[in-house]
Amino acid sequence: MRRWLVALRAIVLREAMRFISQRSRFVAALVRPLVWLIVFAAGFRAALGLSIIPPYQTYITYEVYIVPGLCGMIQLFNGMQSSLSLVYDREMGSMRLLLTSPLPRWWLLFSKLLAGVAVSILQVYVFLAIAAAFGITMPWGGYLYVLPALVISGLMLGALGLLISSTIRQLENFAGVMNFVIFPMFFMSTALYPLWRMAESSVLLRDICAVNPFTHAVELIRFALYGSVNGMALVWVVLAFAVFMIGSLIGYDPARGMVRKGRGPAG
Repeated sequence: MRRWLVALRAIVLREAMRFISQRSRFVAALVRPLVWLIVFAAGFRAALGLSIIPPYQTYITYEVYIVPGLCGMIQLFNGMQSSLSLVYDREMGSMRLLLTSPLPRWWLLFSKLLAGVAVSILQVYVFLAIAAAFGITMPWGGYLYVLPALVISGLMLGALGLLISSTIRQLENFAGVMNFVIFPMFFMSTALYPLWRMAESSVLLRDICAVNPFTHAVELIRFALYGSVNGMALVWVVLAFAVFMIGSLIGYDPARGMVRKGRGPAG
């Protein structure tokens, strides 16, 4: 157990040092949601009326509605960014060296995942603080209740990034695959519009959004910010995490996955 904790500490510290040395990554993670919050939300406020839907007890502005979705956006992009670092580490050979450790492979990957989740949670809380400075606040208890939701949703989205990284052989192919995953997941979810609003234009689109794991991650965060638990969203997120994590372990298994023995560092 001591060796496991030492490995966890080393991986988390490595990710922390990498994050500190890449300040532009921190700024970029905040610029995207802030643009949506300050620029786009101001334009959509008049065009999009929102009715009273759980967990809200009264009518809300569009800016308030999209804050949980933008928190999910931060975690989604961070999960993909972490997977990019995995592809880079694999090309440089450091990832292969890590996976040859005598510790269980699943623990090493899970430690990498936890390090990415910790970074994403820090980014989310900074974003919530900036949103509060603009007058977009949540119930005070929600800032505490949302922490477990951020951990669970971060693990699910990080596991998705792990799964994607296990299928990419070269760093050059990552950008296309990342865009193919990120944008459909984000736009076909409840991050920007509620399901009832989507059903008005397309029932099929509403159904796709309803089964999107990112939708349930956003709803888990949304309810947690108001001190509630969305049981259905929690079940979906946990199941998605289990599927993505199992797929990642298979993908990083030299005997069965994409990272096979005998290949070069590019994997």
